[in-house]
Amino acid sequence: MPNKNAAKKALRQNIKRHERNVARKKAFREAMSKANKAASPAEAKTFTRTAQKALDKAAKTGAIRKKTASRRLSRLMKRINKKK
Repeated sequence: MPNKNAAKKALRQNIKRHERNVARKKAFREAMSKANKAASPAEAKTFTRTAQKALDKAAKTGAIRKKTASRRLSRLMKRINKKK
């Protein structure tokens, strides 16, 4: 455990950031999963929009890298378009 006040604060900040990043990652993973499992093309389209939004948000805030988000979205769109 940290002894100095600055180190204690840094630990608190790190824990908050970690929780926020985990939540953002979970959000886009769940959205991508729903888009992959969608039965109809219309349903897949709506889930794909939410997945794209979640990926962009995660990339913007630094939970994942920008190119990682782009690559995941590209692969998702390939799978969705293949189903049509």
